[in-house]
Amino acid sequence: MLKDIQNQIDQIWNAFWSGGVSNPLAVMEQITYLLFIKRLDELHTLEENKSRTLGTPMERRIFPEGKDTKNREYEDLRWSKFKNFEPREMMTVVDEHVFPFLRSLGEEGSSYGVHMRDARLGFSNAGLLAKVVEMLDKIPMQDRDTKGDVYEYMLNKIASAGQNGQFRTPRHIIQLMVELTQPKPTDTICDPASGSCGFLVEAGEYLRKRNPELFRDETLRKHFHEGLFHGFDFDSTMLRIGTMNMVLHGVENPTITYRDSLAEEHGEDAGAYSLILANPPFAGSLDYESTAKDLQKMVKTKKTELLFLALFLRLLKTGGRAAVIVPDGVLFGSSKAHKDLRKMLVEEHKLDAVIKLPSGVFKPYAGVSTAILMFTKTGVGGTDTVWFYDVQADGRSLDDKRTELLPEDKLGATPQTPLTAEEHEKNNLPDVLSRWFERTTAEQDNPRTAQSFCVPKADIETAGYDLSLNRYKEVQHQETHYDPPAQIIAELKTLEVEITQGLAQLEAMVK
Repeated sequence: MLKDIQNQIDQIWNAFWSGGVSNPLAVMEQITYLLFIKRLDELHTLEENKSRTLGTPMERRIFPEGKDTKNREYEDLRWSKFKNFEPREMMTVVDEHVFPFLRSLGEEGSSYGVHMRDARLGFSNAGLLAKVVEMLDKIPMQDRDTKGDVYEYMLNKIASAGQNGQFRTPRHIIQLMVELTQPKPTDTICDPASGSCGFLVEAGEYLRKRNPELFRDETLRKHFHEGLFHGFDFDSTMLRIGTMNMVLHGVENPTITYRDSLAEEHGEDAGAYSLILANPPFAGSLDYESTAKDLQKMVKTKKTELLFLALFLRLLKTGGRAAVIVPDGVLFGSSKAHKDLRKMLVEEHKLDAVIKLPSGVFKPYAGVSTAILMFTKTGVGGTDTVWFYDVQADGRSLDDKRTELLPEDKLGATPQTPLTAEEHEKNNLPDVLSRWFERTTAEQDNPRTAQSFCVPKADIETAGYDLSLNRYKEVQHQETHYDPPAQIIAELKTLEVEITQGLAQLEAMVK
Protein backbone atom coordinates (compact mmCIF):
# COMPACT_ATOMS: atom_id res chain seq x y z
CA MET A 1 0.00 0.00 0.00
CA LEU A 2 2.68 2.50 1.08
CA LYS A 3 4.86 1.53 -1.90
CA ASP A 4 1.96 2.28 -4.26
CA ILE A 5 1.49 5.72 -2.69
CA GLN A 6 5.23 6.43 -3.00
CA ASN A 7 5.06 5.49 -6.69
CA GLN A 8 2.19 7.97 -7.10
CA ILE A 9 4.23 10.69 -5.40
CA ASP A 10 7.14 9.90 -7.75
CA GLN A 11 4.79 10.35 -10.72
CA ILE A 12 3.59 13.74 -9.38
CA TRP A 13 7.22 14.78 -8.86
CA ASN A 14 8.06 13.75 -12.43
CA ALA A 15 5.03 15.64 -13.75
CA PHE A 16 6.30 18.86 -12.13
CA TRP A 17 9.76 18.21 -13.52
CA SER A 18 8.39 17.67 -17.02
CA GLY A 19 6.21 20.77 -16.64
CA GLY A 20 9.22 23.00 -15.99
CA VAL A 21 9.16 23.14 -12.15
CA SER A 22 12.53 21.59 -11.37
CA ASN A 23 13.53 23.07 -7.99
CA PRO A 24 12.66 20.35 -5.43
CA LEU A 25 11.77 22.93 -2.78
CA ALA A 26 9.45 24.73 -5.22
CA VAL A 27 7.77 21.41 -6.06
CA MET A 28 7.29 20.72 -2.35
CA GLU A 29 5.88 24.19 -1.80
CA GLN A 30 3.34 23.86 -4.64
CA ILE A 31 2.25 20.41 -3.43
CA THR A 32 1.88 21.89 0.08
CA TYR A 33 -0.46 24.59 -1.27
CA LEU A 34 -2.56 22.04 -3.12
CA LEU A 35 -2.75 19.71 -0.11
CA PHE A 36 -3.83 22.67 2.03
CA ILE A 37 -6.57 23.57 -0.49
CA LYS A 38 -7.71 19.94 -0.46
CA ARG A 39 -7.73 19.89 3.35
CA LEU A 40 -9.88 23.05 3.53
CA ASP A 41 -12.53 21.31 1.43
CA GLU A 42 -12.34 18.20 3.66
CA LEU A 43 -12.82 20.32 6.80
CA HIS A 44 -15.75 22.18 5.22
CA THR A 45 -17.34 18.86 4.20
CA LEU A 46 -16.99 17.55 7.78
CA GLU A 47 -18.77 20.63 9.09
CA GLU A 48 -21.53 20.21 6.50
CA ASN A 49 -22.06 16.56 7.47
CA LYS A 50 -22.09 17.45 11.17
CA SER A 51 -24.63 20.22 10.55
CA ARG A 52 -26.82 17.89 8.47
CA THR A 53 -26.69 15.11 11.06
CA LEU A 54 -27.47 17.35 14.05
CA GLY A 55 -29.89 19.55 12.18
CA THR A 56 -28.07 22.67 13.34
CA PRO A 57 -26.38 25.56 11.47
CA MET A 58 -22.70 25.11 10.53
CA GLU A 59 -20.43 26.23 13.36
CA ARG A 60 -17.42 26.88 11.17
CA ARG A 61 -17.94 27.77 7.52
CA ILE A 62 -14.62 27.88 5.66
CA PHE A 63 -16.06 28.77 2.27
CA PRO A 64 -18.61 31.58 2.64
CA GLU A 65 -21.95 31.57 0.89
CA GLY A 66 -22.35 33.65 -2.23
CA LYS A 67 -19.60 35.01 -4.50
CA ASP A 68 -16.08 36.37 -4.08
CA THR A 69 -14.94 39.87 -5.09
CA LYS A 70 -14.44 38.69 -8.69
CA ASN A 71 -18.00 37.39 -8.88
CA ARG A 72 -17.11 33.68 -8.67
CA GLU A 73 -19.22 31.34 -6.56
CA TYR A 74 -17.28 30.36 -3.43
CA GLU A 75 -18.54 26.85 -4.02
CA ASP A 76 -16.34 26.70 -7.15
CA LEU A 77 -13.25 27.27 -4.98
CA ARG A 78 -13.65 23.89 -3.30
CA TRP A 79 -11.36 21.05 -4.36
CA SER A 80 -14.27 18.66 -4.84
CA LYS A 81 -15.79 21.11 -7.34
CA PHE A 82 -12.90 22.50 -9.38
CA LYS A 83 -11.18 19.11 -9.76
CA ASN A 84 -13.87 18.29 -12.33
CA PHE A 85 -13.33 21.47 -14.40
CA GLU A 86 -11.51 21.32 -17.72
CA PRO A 87 -7.81 22.37 -17.38
CA ARG A 88 -8.02 26.01 -18.51
CA GLU A 89 -11.09 26.68 -16.38
CA MET A 90 -9.40 24.95 -13.42
CA MET A 91 -6.29 27.11 -13.87
CA THR A 92 -8.42 30.28 -13.89
CA VAL A 93 -10.29 29.27 -10.74
CA VAL A 94 -7.20 28.16 -8.80
CA ASP A 95 -4.91 31.01 -9.84
CA GLU A 96 -7.35 33.93 -9.79
CA HIS A 97 -9.79 32.87 -7.07
CA VAL A 98 -8.49 30.05 -4.81
CA PHE A 99 -5.06 31.55 -4.12
CA PRO A 100 -6.40 35.05 -3.32
CA PHE A 101 -8.85 33.29 -0.98
CA LEU A 102 -5.92 31.45 0.66
CA ARG A 103 -4.10 34.72 1.20
CA SER A 104 -7.17 36.22 2.87
CA LEU A 105 -7.29 33.28 5.30
CA GLY A 106 -4.03 34.48 6.79
CA GLU A 107 -5.94 37.29 8.48
CA GLU A 108 -7.90 34.80 10.58
CA GLY A 109 -4.80 33.97 12.62
CA SER A 110 -4.53 30.18 12.46
CA SER A 111 -0.92 29.03 12.19
CA TYR A 112 -1.18 27.59 8.69
CA GLY A 113 -3.49 30.37 7.55
CA VAL A 114 -0.84 32.93 8.46
CA HIS A 115 1.78 31.14 6.36
CA MET A 116 -0.49 31.31 3.31
CA ARG A 117 -0.47 35.11 3.22
CA ASP A 118 1.97 35.21 0.30
CA ALA A 119 0.82 31.98 -1.38
CA ARG A 120 1.17 31.98 -5.16
CA LEU A 121 0.67 29.37 -7.85
CA GLY A 122 4.20 28.86 -9.13
CA PHE A 123 3.49 27.77 -12.70
CA SER A 124 1.15 28.67 -15.57
CA ASN A 125 0.71 25.29 -17.27
CA ALA A 126 -2.99 24.37 -17.10
CA GLY A 127 -2.31 20.80 -18.19
CA LEU A 128 0.22 20.34 -15.39
CA LEU A 129 -2.22 21.67 -12.77
CA ALA A 130 -4.99 19.34 -13.95
CA LYS A 131 -2.62 16.38 -13.98
CA VAL A 132 -1.30 17.08 -10.46
CA VAL A 133 -4.80 17.67 -9.03
CA GLU A 134 -5.97 14.38 -10.53
CA MET A 135 -2.95 12.51 -9.11
CA LEU A 136 -3.24 14.04 -5.63
CA ASP A 137 -6.95 13.28 -5.60
CA LYS A 138 -6.24 9.58 -6.17
CA ILE A 139 -3.92 9.27 -3.16
CA PRO A 140 -5.95 7.87 -0.24
CA MET A 141 -5.21 10.33 2.56
CA GLN A 142 -8.16 9.71 4.84
CA ASP A 143 -6.18 8.58 7.89
CA ARG A 144 -3.47 10.52 9.73
CA ASP A 145 -0.77 7.86 9.37
CA THR A 146 -1.05 7.82 5.58
CA LYS A 147 -1.00 11.64 5.40
CA GLY A 148 2.10 11.71 7.55
CA ASP A 149 3.84 9.00 5.53
CA VAL A 150 3.06 10.83 2.28
CA TYR A 151 4.54 14.07 3.55
CA GLU A 152 7.58 12.39 5.09
CA TYR A 153 8.29 10.69 1.77
CA MET A 154 8.12 14.04 -0.05
CA LEU A 155 10.46 15.63 2.51
CA ASN A 156 12.89 12.80 1.91
CA LYS A 157 12.73 13.56 -1.80
CA ILE A 158 13.87 17.14 -1.09
CA ALA A 159 16.83 15.79 0.86
CA SER A 160 17.76 13.11 -1.68
CA ALA A 161 17.63 15.71 -4.47
CA GLY A 162 20.73 17.24 -2.91
CA GLN A 163 19.12 20.58 -2.18
CA ASN A 164 18.03 21.91 1.19
CA GLY A 165 19.26 18.76 2.89
CA GLN A 166 20.23 20.94 5.85
CA PHE A 167 16.55 20.96 6.80
CA ARG A 168 16.53 17.22 7.34
CA THR A 169 17.94 15.61 10.45
CA PRO A 170 17.88 11.82 9.89
CA ARG A 171 14.61 10.53 11.27
CA HIS A 172 16.18 7.74 13.33
CA ILE A 173 18.39 10.30 15.13
CA ILE A 174 15.31 12.47 15.81
CA GLN A 175 13.51 9.38 17.12
CA LEU A 176 16.42 8.59 19.45
CA MET A 177 16.41 12.12 20.89
CA VAL A 178 12.65 12.04 21.46
CA GLU A 179 12.86 8.63 23.16
CA LEU A 180 15.69 9.89 25.38
CA THR A 181 13.66 12.90 26.57
CA GLN A 182 10.28 11.11 26.89
CA PRO A 183 7.92 14.04 26.16
CA LYS A 184 4.89 14.36 28.46
CA PRO A 185 1.36 15.55 27.57
CA THR A 186 1.87 18.58 29.83
CA ASP A 187 5.15 19.64 28.19
CA THR A 188 5.59 22.77 26.11
CA ILE A 189 8.04 21.79 23.37
CA CYS A 190 10.09 24.16 21.24
CA ASP A 191 12.44 23.85 18.26
CA PRO A 192 13.98 27.30 17.61
CA ALA A 193 15.31 26.16 14.20
CA SER A 194 12.33 24.06 13.17
CA GLY A 195 12.76 23.67 9.38
CA SER A 196 10.31 20.95 8.33
CA CYS A 197 9.32 20.36 12.02
CA GLY A 198 10.75 16.84 12.17
CA PHE A 199 11.42 17.01 15.92
CA LEU A 200 7.94 18.34 16.71
CA VAL A 201 6.26 15.74 14.50
CA GLU A 202 8.18 12.89 16.15
CA ALA A 203 7.35 14.23 19.62
CA GLY A 204 3.68 14.28 18.63
CA GLU A 205 3.83 10.70 17.36
CA TYR A 206 5.56 9.62 20.59
CA LEU A 207 2.76 11.15 22.67
CA ARG A 208 0.05 9.52 20.55
CA LYS A 209 1.71 6.15 21.01
CA ARG A 210 2.66 6.40 24.70
CA ASN A 211 -0.15 8.60 26.05
CA PRO A 212 -3.27 7.94 23.97
CA GLU A 213 -5.44 8.79 26.98
CA LEU A 214 -4.54 12.49 26.61
CA PHE A 215 -7.16 12.78 23.84
CA ARG A 216 -9.90 11.82 26.32
CA ASP A 217 -9.01 14.78 28.54
CA GLU A 218 -10.40 18.01 27.10
CA THR A 219 -7.66 20.21 28.65
CA LEU A 220 -4.78 17.99 27.50
CA ARG A 221 -6.31 17.51 24.05
CA LYS A 222 -6.64 21.28 23.58
CA HIS A 223 -3.05 21.74 24.81
CA PHE A 224 -1.84 19.10 22.33
CA HIS A 225 -3.44 20.84 19.36
CA GLU A 226 -2.82 24.47 20.31
CA GLY A 227 -0.18 24.89 23.03
CA LEU A 228 2.26 22.00 23.09
CA PHE A 229 4.27 22.52 19.88
CA HIS A 230 6.29 25.65 19.04
CA GLY A 231 8.69 26.09 16.14
CA PHE A 232 10.60 29.10 14.79
CA ASP A 233 12.26 29.64 11.42
CA PHE A 234 13.11 32.60 9.22
CA ASP A 235 12.50 30.84 5.89
CA SER A 236 8.85 31.39 4.86
CA THR A 237 8.85 28.36 2.54
CA MET A 238 10.03 26.07 5.32
CA LEU A 239 7.45 27.56 7.68
CA ARG A 240 4.69 26.55 5.26
CA ILE A 241 6.18 23.10 4.72
CA GLY A 242 6.77 22.56 8.43
CA THR A 243 3.28 23.69 9.39
CA MET A 244 1.69 21.43 6.81
CA ASN A 245 3.84 18.56 8.09
CA MET A 246 2.37 19.13 11.57
CA VAL A 247 -1.19 19.49 10.28
CA LEU A 248 -1.00 16.29 8.22
CA HIS A 249 0.36 14.49 11.31
CA GLY A 250 -2.79 15.49 13.17
CA VAL A 251 -1.82 18.65 15.09
CA GLU A 252 -4.60 21.12 14.34
CA ASN A 253 -3.03 24.47 15.18
CA PRO A 254 0.68 24.31 16.08
CA THR A 255 2.55 27.54 16.79
CA ILE A 256 5.02 27.64 13.90
CA THR A 257 6.12 31.25 13.52
CA TYR A 258 8.56 33.47 11.68
CA ARG A 259 11.51 34.39 13.87
CA ASP A 260 15.22 34.94 13.46
CA SER A 261 15.97 33.16 16.72
CA LEU A 262 19.44 34.64 17.23
CA ALA A 263 18.63 38.20 16.21
CA GLU A 264 15.43 38.92 18.15
CA GLU A 265 15.10 39.54 21.88
CA HIS A 266 13.44 36.72 23.82
CA GLY A 267 11.77 38.58 26.68
CA GLU A 268 8.27 37.46 25.73
CA ASP A 269 8.98 33.72 25.92
CA ALA A 270 12.10 33.47 28.07
CA GLY A 271 11.59 30.52 30.38
CA ALA A 272 8.47 29.44 28.51
CA TYR A 273 9.38 25.90 27.41
CA SER A 274 9.84 22.65 29.30
CA LEU A 275 11.55 20.74 26.47
CA ILE A 276 13.78 21.80 23.59
CA LEU A 277 14.62 19.44 20.74
CA ALA A 278 16.80 20.92 18.02
CA ASN A 279 19.51 20.57 15.43
CA PRO A 280 20.31 24.22 14.75
CA PRO A 281 22.43 25.42 11.82
CA PHE A 282 25.98 25.64 13.09
CA ALA A 283 28.01 26.94 10.22
CA GLY A 284 29.08 30.54 10.33
CA SER A 285 29.00 33.51 12.64
CA LEU A 286 26.95 36.66 13.17
CA ASP A 287 27.87 40.29 13.77
CA TYR A 288 27.54 41.43 17.36
CA GLU A 289 25.19 44.17 16.17
CA SER A 290 22.75 41.69 14.63
CA THR A 291 22.72 39.34 17.62
CA ALA A 292 20.09 39.56 20.35
CA LYS A 293 21.48 41.50 23.33
CA ASP A 294 20.07 39.04 25.88
CA LEU A 295 22.17 36.28 24.29
CA GLN A 296 25.30 38.45 24.16
CA LYS A 297 24.96 38.96 27.93
CA MET A 298 25.11 35.20 28.42
CA VAL A 299 28.03 34.50 26.07
CA LYS A 300 30.14 37.01 24.15
CA THR A 301 30.61 35.34 20.78
CA LYS A 302 29.74 35.52 17.10
CA LYS A 303 29.57 31.74 16.60
CA THR A 304 26.07 30.50 15.87
CA GLU A 305 26.52 27.12 17.59
CA LEU A 306 27.36 28.83 20.91
CA LEU A 307 24.62 31.43 20.52
CA PHE A 308 22.06 28.69 19.98
CA LEU A 309 23.13 26.95 23.20
CA ALA A 310 22.72 30.24 25.05
CA LEU A 311 19.32 30.61 23.38
CA PHE A 312 18.21 27.16 24.58
CA LEU A 313 19.10 28.06 28.16
CA ARG A 314 17.25 31.36 27.76
CA LEU A 315 14.07 29.74 26.45
CA LEU A 316 13.91 26.83 28.91
CA LYS A 317 11.99 27.15 32.14
CA THR A 318 13.70 26.03 35.35
CA GLY A 319 13.60 22.24 35.35
CA GLY A 320 13.24 22.21 31.57
CA ARG A 321 15.34 19.75 29.62
CA ALA A 322 17.02 19.74 26.24
CA ALA A 323 18.39 17.30 23.67
CA VAL A 324 20.28 19.21 20.99
CA ILE A 325 22.85 18.41 18.33
CA VAL A 326 26.13 20.36 18.41
CA PRO A 327 29.32 20.17 16.34
CA ASP A 328 32.30 18.59 18.08
CA GLY A 329 34.03 21.97 18.29
CA VAL A 330 31.56 23.01 20.99
CA LEU A 331 32.87 20.18 23.17
CA PHE A 332 36.56 21.09 23.09
CA GLY A 333 36.89 24.58 21.54
CA SER A 334 39.56 26.60 23.33
CA SER A 335 38.14 30.12 23.03
CA LYS A 336 36.91 31.89 26.16
CA ALA A 337 33.31 31.74 24.90
CA HIS A 338 33.55 27.96 24.39
CA LYS A 339 34.96 27.39 27.87
CA ASP A 340 32.54 29.79 29.55
CA LEU A 341 29.52 28.11 27.99
CA ARG A 342 30.68 24.60 28.91
CA LYS A 343 31.42 25.76 32.45
CA MET A 344 27.94 27.30 32.62
CA LEU A 345 26.33 23.99 31.58
CA VAL A 346 28.32 22.00 34.14
CA GLU A 347 28.39 24.41 37.10
CA GLU A 348 25.17 26.43 36.82
CA HIS A 349 22.91 23.76 35.34
CA LYS A 350 22.80 19.97 35.10
CA LEU A 351 24.67 18.47 32.17
CA ASP A 352 23.27 14.96 31.81
CA ALA A 353 25.01 13.40 28.81
CA VAL A 354 27.30 13.76 25.82
CA ILE A 355 26.42 11.25 23.10
CA LYS A 356 29.06 11.27 20.37
CA LEU A 357 27.67 10.52 16.88
CA PRO A 358 29.67 9.03 13.99
CA SER A 359 30.91 11.62 11.50
CA GLY A 360 28.92 10.11 8.60
CA VAL A 361 25.48 10.61 10.17
CA PHE A 362 24.72 13.73 8.09
CA LYS A 363 26.21 12.54 4.82
CA PRO A 364 25.95 13.20 1.93
CA TYR A 365 25.27 16.82 2.99
CA ALA A 366 27.97 17.19 5.63
CA GLY A 367 30.72 15.06 7.08
CA VAL A 368 31.04 17.13 10.26
CA SER A 369 31.43 15.28 13.57
CA THR A 370 28.61 15.98 16.00
CA ALA A 371 27.25 15.02 19.39
CA ILE A 372 23.93 15.11 21.21
CA LEU A 373 24.03 17.23 24.36
CA MET A 374 21.47 16.39 27.05
CA PHE A 375 21.01 18.95 29.82
CA THR A 376 18.52 20.30 32.36
CA LYS A 377 18.19 23.98 33.21
CA THR A 378 18.41 24.45 36.98
CA GLY A 379 20.20 27.76 37.60
CA VAL A 380 21.75 26.23 40.73
CA GLY A 381 23.97 23.48 39.33
CA GLY A 382 23.25 19.80 39.90
CA THR A 383 25.82 18.13 37.67
CA ASP A 384 27.16 15.13 39.59
CA THR A 385 28.43 12.86 36.83
CA VAL A 386 28.17 13.21 33.06
CA TRP A 387 27.27 10.14 31.00
CA PHE A 388 29.27 9.63 27.77
CA TYR A 389 28.36 7.23 24.95
CA ASP A 390 30.44 6.61 21.83
CA VAL A 391 28.00 5.79 19.00
CA GLN A 392 29.94 3.95 16.32
CA ALA A 393 27.07 2.74 14.10
CA ASP A 394 23.53 4.00 13.52
CA GLY A 395 22.19 1.20 11.31
CA ARG A 396 23.34 2.71 8.02
CA SER A 397 26.62 2.87 6.16
CA LEU A 398 28.61 5.99 6.99
CA ASP A 399 29.43 6.86 3.37
CA ASP A 400 27.49 9.12 1.01
CA LYS A 401 25.05 6.32 0.11
CA ARG A 402 23.90 5.73 3.74
CA THR A 403 22.77 2.20 2.87
CA GLU A 404 20.66 0.36 5.48
CA LEU A 405 22.79 -2.36 7.10
CA LEU A 406 19.93 -4.27 8.76
CA PRO A 407 16.33 -5.20 7.93
CA GLU A 408 13.77 -2.46 8.63
CA ASP A 409 12.48 -4.14 11.80
CA LYS A 410 15.97 -3.88 13.34
CA LEU A 411 16.64 -0.21 12.58
CA GLY A 412 16.11 2.86 14.74
CA ALA A 413 16.21 3.36 18.49
CA THR A 414 13.21 1.10 19.20
CA PRO A 415 13.45 -1.80 16.74
CA GLN A 416 10.54 -4.24 16.51
CA THR A 417 12.95 -7.16 16.88
CA PRO A 418 15.72 -7.35 19.52
CA LEU A 419 19.26 -7.15 18.14
CA THR A 420 21.97 -9.78 18.53
CA ALA A 421 25.47 -8.77 19.65
CA GLU A 422 26.60 -8.89 16.02
CA GLU A 423 23.69 -6.66 14.92
CA HIS A 424 24.49 -4.20 17.73
CA GLU A 425 27.80 -3.60 15.93
CA LYS A 426 25.71 -2.20 13.04
CA ASN A 427 23.11 -0.29 15.11
CA ASN A 428 24.04 1.13 18.52
CA LEU A 429 20.89 3.24 18.98
CA PRO A 430 18.80 0.73 21.00
CA ASP A 431 21.80 0.26 23.29
CA VAL A 432 22.12 4.04 23.75
CA LEU A 433 18.50 4.14 24.89
CA SER A 434 18.68 1.20 27.30
CA ARG A 435 21.95 2.38 28.87
CA TRP A 436 20.65 5.97 29.20
CA PHE A 437 18.02 4.78 31.66
CA GLU A 438 20.73 3.03 33.69
CA ARG A 439 23.07 6.02 33.82
CA THR A 440 22.55 6.57 37.56
CA THR A 441 22.84 2.86 38.44
CA ALA A 442 24.73 0.15 36.51
CA GLU A 443 26.43 2.63 34.15
CA GLN A 444 28.25 4.27 37.09
CA ASP A 445 30.43 1.17 37.40
CA ASN A 446 31.51 0.99 33.74
CA PRO A 447 35.25 1.33 33.10
CA ARG A 448 36.30 4.12 30.74
CA THR A 449 37.32 1.50 28.22
CA ALA A 450 33.61 0.67 27.70
CA GLN A 451 31.41 2.14 24.97
CA SER A 452 29.63 4.20 27.63
CA PHE A 453 30.81 5.44 31.01
CA CYS A 454 30.26 8.18 33.58
CA VAL A 455 32.72 10.97 34.44
CA PRO A 456 32.53 12.80 37.80
CA LYS A 457 32.12 16.56 37.68
CA ALA A 458 35.45 17.01 39.48
CA ASP A 459 37.32 15.31 36.60
CA ILE A 460 35.59 17.56 34.05
CA GLU A 461 36.52 20.63 36.07
CA THR A 462 40.15 19.45 36.26
CA ALA A 463 40.16 19.02 32.46
CA GLY A 464 39.13 22.66 31.98
CA TYR A 465 35.52 21.65 31.19
CA ASP A 466 36.58 19.76 28.07
CA LEU A 467 33.58 17.62 27.05
CA SER A 468 35.11 15.60 24.21
CA LEU A 469 34.68 11.87 24.78
CA ASN A 470 38.27 11.09 23.81
CA ARG A 471 39.48 13.30 26.68
CA TYR A 472 38.17 10.71 29.15
CA LYS A 473 37.99 7.46 27.20
CA GLU A 474 40.74 4.96 27.97
CA VAL A 475 41.99 2.66 25.23
CA GLN A 476 43.09 -0.84 26.16
CA HIS A 477 46.35 -1.75 24.43
CA GLN A 478 47.23 -5.41 24.04
CA GLU A 479 50.88 -6.15 24.64
CA THR A 480 52.49 -7.83 21.66
CA HIS A 481 55.83 -9.66 21.88
CA TYR A 482 58.21 -9.66 18.90
CA ASP A 483 61.38 -11.70 18.30
CA PRO A 484 64.70 -9.82 18.73
CA PRO A 485 65.88 -8.06 15.52
CA ALA A 486 68.99 -10.28 15.31
CA GLN A 487 66.84 -13.40 15.27
CA ILE A 488 64.51 -11.96 12.57
CA ILE A 489 67.54 -11.04 10.37
CA ALA A 490 69.00 -14.56 10.80
CA GLU A 491 65.69 -16.11 9.75
CA LEU A 492 65.53 -13.84 6.70
CA LYS A 493 69.06 -14.88 5.67
CA THR A 494 68.17 -18.56 6.02
CA LEU A 495 65.04 -17.97 3.94
CA GLU A 496 67.09 -16.18 1.28
CA VAL A 497 69.55 -19.14 1.05
CA GLU A 498 66.64 -21.57 0.65
CA ILE A 499 65.13 -19.46 -2.13
CA THR A 500 68.50 -19.26 -3.96
CA GLN A 501 68.97 -23.02 -3.74
CA GLY A 502 65.45 -23.65 -4.96
CA LEU A 503 65.92 -21.36 -7.97
CA ALA A 504 69.23 -23.13 -8.83
CA GLN A 505 67.52 -26.55 -8.75
CA LEU A 506 64.68 -25.29 -10.93
CA GLU A 507 67.18 -23.87 -13.47
CA ALA A 508 69.04 -27.20 -13.61
CA MET A 509 65.81 -29.08 -14.28
CA VAL A 510 64.92 -26.75 -17.16
CA LYS A 511 68.35 -27.35 -18.82
